[in-house]
Amino acid sequence: MNFSADRPPSSFLRLLPKAELHLHLEGSIEPATLFELRQRRGEPVRPAEIEALYRYEDFPGFLLSFKNVTEHLRAPEDYELITYRLMQRLKEENVLHVEVYVSVGVCLWRKQNFAGIFEALDRGRIRGERDFGISLLWLFDAVRQFGPEAAQQVFELAARYQDRAVAGVGIGGDELKAPPELFRDAYAWAATRGLRLTAHAGENGPPESIWGALNLRAERIGHGLTAFHDPDLVEELAQRQVPVEICLTSNLRTGLCPNLNEHPAKTYFDHGVMITLNSDDPAMFGTSLAREYQIAQQTFGFTDEHLRELARNSFEASFLPAEKKLEFLNLFDAAAAR
Repeated sequence: MNFSADRPPSSFLRLLPKAELHLHLEGSIEPATLFELRQRRGEPVRPAEIEALYRYEDFPGFLLSFKNVTEHLRAPEDYELITYRLMQRLKEENVLHVEVYVSVGVCLWRKQNFAGIFEALDRGRIRGERDFGISLLWLFDAVRQFGPEAAQQVFELAARYQDRAVAGVGIGGDELKAPPELFRDAYAWAATRGLRLTAHAGENGPPESIWGALNLRAERIGHGLTAFHDPDLVEELAQRQVPVEICLTSNLRTGLCPNLNEHPAKTYFDHGVMITLNSDDPAMFGTSLAREYQIAQQTFGFTDEHLRELARNSFEASFLPAEKKLEFLNLFDAAAAR
């Protein structure tokens, strides 16, 4: 099912106050921004070459595409630009708060100057907050294939920058190559430092991967696509109200869900699981948060009232401090009551 030629999202969906909790900074780099980065460096730019970076056939191909796009991030100021451009686009969709994954594991693997990169990220965030009124928290993402020692290094950096809008940590990448159990010590360490815990789980891995993430004390589950294979797990997620970050277009484009009609999002919702909608890597998947809401409505028959509930979930499941979360929820309720 392809919605690319469909009408744009309705004004209700665009104006609905929203938060986004599963969004990768590097996956938000639009081809136009990549073009801008290369022009800044005085590099020859061929649009066809840039477009080719965004083409892939399956999940391993997507991971390779993601890696190839990130290779164009070289100087700290590149990170400032992509942060600012992301916040600019989110403003257009009435996203009030966003929690953004940064592939810190990739930065360390490339031996980049992360201190310089973080200063640039922070400049981009502060400028974006000033110009667009968007609240942003960072999540430092480790690459599971790089192993637990590399993840520990990422988590230590998160603890170092915790007072500068770094809320939590997570692991992404290929679940089949590195199960959650490997990261037990790193997650326990992060928890003692007061970092919030997330994990990609049940994206390309089985339900056991989600159980494993819960055993790591992950507070939110990224994707959770395969949970429906295990009714006990769905019951557990619903009973404990563990937020599941649903990424519809992402699962379709990577081939992990062959058809949107088969996606379990509505099943989870009907079973009382607390789901949120997210764009994951919007530039790589040709989507946006408002479009994800539109797809949910068209595919599963979610009513406007259901979508309001999902939008409210996105603030409720955020890692914002309690008083700030309450502020956003009051703002949301006032807007929804109109």
